[in-house]
Amino acid sequence: MKRLSRRVVLTGLVGTTALCVTAYAIAGDSETLTPQQAFAAAGTGDILLVDIRRPDEWQSTGIAQYAVPIDMRRADFATAVLAARRSPTQPIALICARGVRSARMTARLTDAGVTPIIDIPEGMLGSFAGPGWVKRGLPVVEWDTDSQEDTT
Repeated sequence: MKRLSRRVVLTGLVGTTALCVTAYAIAGDSETLTPQQAFAAAGTGDILLVDIRRPDEWQSTGIAQYAVPIDMRRADFATAVLAARRSPTQPIALICARGVRSARMTARLTDAGVTPIIDIPEGMLGSFAGPGWVKRGLPVVEWDTDSQEDTT
């Protein structure tokens, strides 16, 4: 078995740390929720939970129960998110796979004046923030491919 050099290990650690710091910097001072908190709040309608991943990711893992799947690559992403809200003041919580895209989109929507926005930094698959929705055993639903709109 080949041993990893100290340089390779340190480079990996530095890269991982940089990714984590970048995700936090992108999100800024935005509010965050754990997957359990997001599940509870989405179940009562206190938040709109939006899964911003790609359709192939929804197909692979399913969608968080109570989440609305809206691919962040859609040209009308912000409009679609706002249209899914119950009211203009309902907070919007974003979840992706590992928290990087949701942090970026939280900042982008906030900069565009869409508030309040909440990030779920653990994501569906886990990240530096924690194990994520799936590993926490929170419910997922199968993605219905017939209900997905064009993502372009």
